Amino acid sequence: MGCDGGTIPKRHELVKGPKKVEKVDKNAELAAKWKYCALSQEKLRRPIVSCDLGRLYNKDSIIEYLLDKTAERPNVEAVTHIRGIKDIKELNLTDNPEWKGERSNTKGDIYEDMHCGMFICPVVGLEMNGKHRFCYLQTCGCVFSDRALKEVKTEICHKCGDGFKVEDLVVLNGTKEEVEKLRKRMEEKRAKAKTKKSKKSKAAETQLVSTALEVREDTQTEEVGLTGSSEQNAGESSQSAVAGPSGSSISSQGSKSSMSSNSKRSYQEMTEKSEVFKSLFTTHSSAKRTKDQTSNWVTHTPYHF
Repeated sequence: MGCDGGTIPKRHELVKGPKKVEKVDKNAELAAKWKYCALSQEKLRRPIVSCDLGRLYNKDSIIEYLLDKTAERPNVEAVTHIRGIKDIKELNLTDNPEWKGERSNTKGDIYEDMHCGMFICPVVGLEMNGKHRFCYLQTCGCVFSDRALKEVKTEICHKCGDGFKVEDLVVLNGTKEEVEKLRKRMEEKRAKAKTKKSKKSKAAETQLVSTALEVREDTQTEEVGLTGSSEQNAGESSQSAVAGPSGSSISSQGSKSSMSSNSKRSYQEMTEKSEVFKSLFTTHSSAKRTKDQTSNWVTHTPYHF
């Protein structure tokens, strides 16, 4: 069982005590949040987007997730609240002039600051490395430090000049409490959007119903008018039948004479026609011949001589 050859065991080798809680390196945790995508765990590269909860993603990875949600990914739980492109916002970040890139220290003979961030606040100049609190605006996507927003209190964006409200501020990589508040605000916003959509749909339905009723009323009135006219015509025909053959003949003669007078209207009586136009017809005075011009014989065309 051991202890041979003068070996002396210690207490921790014989007695099992409580396991020590593993502590996460703060520097590694900050680097994972601020330098790597929350979905694909790849290094952040432009274009960078953020959700309503303040997490940072690569836009390419989010698009791939939305196109194929069945594929296996390491951190799918971090994007379950993202339903489409409208749920994310592309960030307008300011580059850090001191950031030299990842390949600046390839040989390993230069001091490399692990806390150096790729982006900074455009107002104060603080680096976005996790040591300072940063926020972004949902209206324009510009990113600022919390210190800049407290020192310069305005309702206009410091970078692009667009207006914003306090509700438009979203904390980037906030604490658990801040994430819970952002989640509640996101749910409330989505509920309001649903109610607005339902109201719009109801209004559209009411408009359709009203237009349909108006069309029905118009058709009914037209049908009533048609039936009334048909009844009047039927009554007139019955009256003419009762009047007898003489009355029918008189009415028919009167109608025929009126029609014939309208149809046999002479062109010479038309005042709106010119004399040149009237002279084209045989009824014009220039076409009539005197007795001297007429012949004793009859030809095929009496006006030809």
